[in-house]
Amino acid sequence: MSSACDETSYFTPRFNEAGLITAIAQDAETREILMVAYMNEEALRETARTGRAVYYSRSRQKLWRKGEESGNYQEVREIRIDCDQDCVLLLVEQKGGAACHTGRKACFYRRLKSGSMEELEFIDQTRLFDPAAVYKKKT
Repeated sequence: MSSACDETSYFTPRFNEAGLITAIAQDAETREILMVAYMNEEALRETARTGRAVYYSRSRQKLWRKGEESGNYQEVREIRIDCDQDCVLLLVEQKGGAACHTGRKACFYRRLKSGSMEELEFIDQTRLFDPAAVYKKKT
């Protein structure tokens, strides 16, 4: 069933009750899904204005400028919105190689083992950086 909002040319993102919208980062060339995060209105506006991915950290309750600690930032090539405007897709160029805080290229480095509902198997063991060295806690 289609609605008028599905065809509008107006950008009216639908943030949830917490003021957040799901954001998917996808490699602009390979189309690999790199990560999923959240944005609030401020993060989305800054991303659109600067061309660099900015997210909202739910755990830290603040803006998270991708790469501010690791140097692995995302240059945004295109911002898309889904049909009912409750999910944002960022087509990005991943700078530094790693999108995941574990040091891997993408956050989707494990899959559910075939026939199991409990066990994961690694499909990417390669780390592009050492997270312990990059994310040292400042005292």
